Amino acid sequence: MSNTNSEEASADAPDLITIGRVSIDLYPHQQGPMSNVTSFQKSIGGTATNVAVAAARLGHRAAVVTKVGDDAFGLDVRHALTERFGVDATYVSVHPHLPTPLAFAELDPVEEPSIIFYRYPEAPDFQLGHADLDAVPIEDAAILWIPASRFSVEPSRSAVVKALDRRERRWHTIFDLDWRPHFWPSEGVAHAVIEPLIEQFTIVIGNRQECRVAVGSDDPDEAADRLLAKGVEAAVVKLGGDGVLVAKADGTRTEVAPFPVEVVCGLGAGDAFGGAFCHGLLSGWSIEESVRYGNAAGAIVAGRLLCADDMPYVEEVDEFLAGREESS
Repeated sequence: MSNTNSEEASADAPDLITIGRVSIDLYPHQQGPMSNVTSFQKSIGGTATNVAVAAARLGHRAAVVTKVGDDAFGLDVRHALTERFGVDATYVSVHPHLPTPLAFAELDPVEEPSIIFYRYPEAPDFQLGHADLDAVPIEDAAILWIPASRFSVEPSRSAVVKALDRRERRWHTIFDLDWRPHFWPSEGVAHAVIEPLIEQFTIVIGNRQECRVAVGSDDPDEAADRLLAKGVEAAVVKLGGDGVLVAKADGTRTEVAPFPVEVVCGLGAGDAFGGAFCHGLLSGWSIEESVRYGNAAGAIVAGRLLCADDMPYVEEVDEFLAGREESS
């Protein structure tokens, strides 16, 4: 496994490259079931998109690899990435026929909202192919971040596997287990696809349910053991209200405490965590320090309505942490 440091990344490459889905997101102004909702607020989203936005907000060069439709929403996505969020949209390609997806949030309950996906007849980002990835500097970015849903269908699956082969498990190659049942025919199929891919990553991040899908156990320590047995350098297991377990190949295990917050919308907190976690790694921090910063960013976004538009800046996260230290 290549263990090249972040500082040695190509000067021309982004600090972070994410590969995955994108959508126009619509967030309700009213809580409860969709029958209660009378108005929405528009943003953009999708795990890979949100992680890139979160990292860019924290001062890093981030690029997202995805695909949109040749329509007004596709133009909106590319404009928002570059003009509002400072994310490199060079690798956002356009499908000539498939429409840009929509995703409606339903705040019922606010802690665990559901998402109503409109990705019909199929989402353009699932049509990412080899030609869409050949020019992406996969080998050179300091961090490559890939959500597991990227592997749920072809041709996206084969194209991204080929990109991982090019990457040669360079440090840091991060697997976001990102369990989305909507994108898979069954949990068993997801497990069969996801588990063998773990060996191509250096860090794996997931909650208990996502670990069960990936490695067959939702017990945090057992899941961490199974992930480490696949050769990863670190397993980051999210424990919900109990914080995050960090298990490393050197044998150390640490539980990083959460930051309680009054939840406005449970969506986006995990992606804020991801972008802030990458910020820590890019800053040369330990994985534990990076997780703590990620917990803070996630807590901030959980207290806000939107995902991409509400990702925090460095000053906000630092102020949040300073306030928690003063009150402890």
